[in-house]
Amino acid sequence: MGRTLPSITQAFLEEQAAFSRFRRALRRSDQLALDDLFASAHQHLAAAAHAAHPLPFETFLLAMLLEEHKRVLHLQHLLNDPQDYSATCSPNYSPASEVYDASQALETGTGQNDPGQISEP
Repeated sequence: MGRTLPSITQAFLEEQAAFSRFRRALRRSDQLALDDLFASAHQHLAAAAHAAHPLPFETFLLAMLLEEHKRVLHLQHLLNDPQDYSATCSPNYSPASEVYDASQALETGTGQNDPGQISEP
């Protein structure tokens, strides 16, 4: 008989929990940065489910890298056209925090955030 594989969300939460001791050892500012990286990966769980990769954490790392690259492209765009800054984003711009607040999920144990709520770091 075949073996039941955990869903990508379960695998994600297990990977995130595996890093909890590492996270606690970090400075607070680094904890927030790590939380933001996990939030970036959480945004792409649907796509990660289709990757069918034997090591899901590599897929999560790629999702984190994707979000970081999007931020770099956004900043390059702002450097090329600074007038867009006031029209397109606020000083607290963080695309990942708009979707999922990892620090809140770790504190509450829910793993989910109200989709209409935008959390501030």
